[in-house]
Amino acid sequence: MRVLFLCLMLLACLPAQARPAGCNAGTVFEDRDGDGRRDRSEPGIAGVLVSDGERIVRTGHEGRWSLPLEGDHTVFVIKPAGFAFPNGADGLPVFWRHVQPQPGPALRYGGIPAGSVACHDFPLRRVAPRKGPLELMVFADPQPKTARDVGYYERDIVGPIVEAARGRRAADLGLTLGDVVSDDLSLYPSMNRATARLRTPWLHVAGNHDLDFDAATDEDSLRSFRRSFGPDTFAWEEAQASFIVLDDVIWRPGQSPAYIGGLRESQFAFLGAYLATQPRDRRIVISAHIPFFDEPGRETFRRADRERLFALLAPFEKVLLLTGHGHVQRQHRHGPAEGWQGREPLHEYNVGAACGGYWSGPFDAAGIPDTRMSDGTPNGYATARFDPDGGYALRWHVARGQGEALHLHAPKLLRQGAYPGVGVYANVYMGEADTRVEYRVAGGEWQPMARVDEPDPALRRENLLDDASETLRGYDRLPEAEASTHLWRGRLPTNLPEGEHLVEVRAFDRWRGEVRSSVSYRLGRVAP
Repeated sequence: MRVLFLCLMLLACLPAQARPAGCNAGTVFEDRDGDGRRDRSEPGIAGVLVSDGERIVRTGHEGRWSLPLEGDHTVFVIKPAGFAFPNGADGLPVFWRHVQPQPGPALRYGGIPAGSVACHDFPLRRVAPRKGPLELMVFADPQPKTARDVGYYERDIVGPIVEAARGRRAADLGLTLGDVVSDDLSLYPSMNRATARLRTPWLHVAGNHDLDFDAATDEDSLRSFRRSFGPDTFAWEEAQASFIVLDDVIWRPGQSPAYIGGLRESQFAFLGAYLATQPRDRRIVISAHIPFFDEPGRETFRRADRERLFALLAPFEKVLLLTGHGHVQRQHRHGPAEGWQGREPLHEYNVGAACGGYWSGPFDAAGIPDTRMSDGTPNGYATARFDPDGGYALRWHVARGQGEALHLHAPKLLRQGAYPGVGVYANVYMGEADTRVEYRVAGGEWQPMARVDEPDPALRRENLLDDASETLRGYDRLPEAEASTHLWRGRLPTNLPEGEHLVEVRAFDRWRGEVRSSVSYRLGRVAP
């Protein structure tokens, strides 16, 4: 042992050019016994893609791969359909490893420690092919600030899904669209423990609240995120779709704003290399944090980067974009004005936040805050179903909800015979500009409702209650109501008899079909 110790000490004192070269190579093998280690009877798997986030290589007939040993990066396997990775101690799939020959910058949350650079084998387990649709579960912006908020995430989002799953996987695949936490990166382990309860392979996108804010460069700003979740840009394949995860947060320390949406040159190199391997009729799903469209009046995603990305995607017939960040629910269709040149508009689903309005608002009987978003959408999560032919269907799930697709707001009482200027409002969570929304009163004829760019009156009422209250109604107030992209209005008649009148609303969801809700209002007279 003493001789071995002296040899190691002597090796450490050698100048860098005299040390043995590191290794950035290995084998992708079929892990038949599921122990994560390669046995002599376990063969290599040919034709599997391995990448360092910029270059992509394909394993040879014995499963061997090799990449240049240059700089600090994360190497990962692009999972092929029909295979699965083992899970690590945190419950996340193990498909990557860090190449970090030298210590990185000192960061508050640790970054990536230096480690040995040795050859590495990646295990893959063969699984029965999934012939039907793929069910994807999508969380955007869980964003806990404290351990208390992690508890809300577990009780409001994860727990009810686990209960409904009854011991099975909650979905075939899971995805968090960034802002896994809200600046406090020490909460990652507790968030992973909660998410692992879903028993679902789970992938993570990096968000602007997942950054090392003490990093001096954009390149170093996701070191602590990568230590927990692996590569910030990668791909994952299932029989029904190919999923591409992109870090689209460009960190700009010392500038204002401190970040902007965009992509790095290495990411364009990876995209170009990976998309070249995909058939043109393949369903491609791009997942990122910051939306690819701009907010009104300002550039929030670099236009040149968006145009380059869209040019790479234009040859593909079936592309879907999934983003988060805004804490509202939006459907966006990109066209030529934004650089999209495809035959059909490019659909971007900007998914509402799991934390809604940042875990704010008055508490319910279970001690969980209201936390609806500024467009009036209740917090929750989305699911996406991908069919073998490339078709897809999307759905929003209200946290601890019963399948609600919309909510209504109407006055409780109007004067009979008054001018009919007061309306019923319908907030249709998955609504788009062309969504058909209709209402009828007291069993009358169905009439169209008009889409309006207004704040949700139900949330506006909560804002006014916060204004009037002399005590705090929650840890934080609900967000101020802002104009919703999925709000409809219909006038309420006042020429009906005195008494209670039922208002029924139906909306025609693009994927769920007809969804309904109802509310009542009363007509009365002023006493003489």
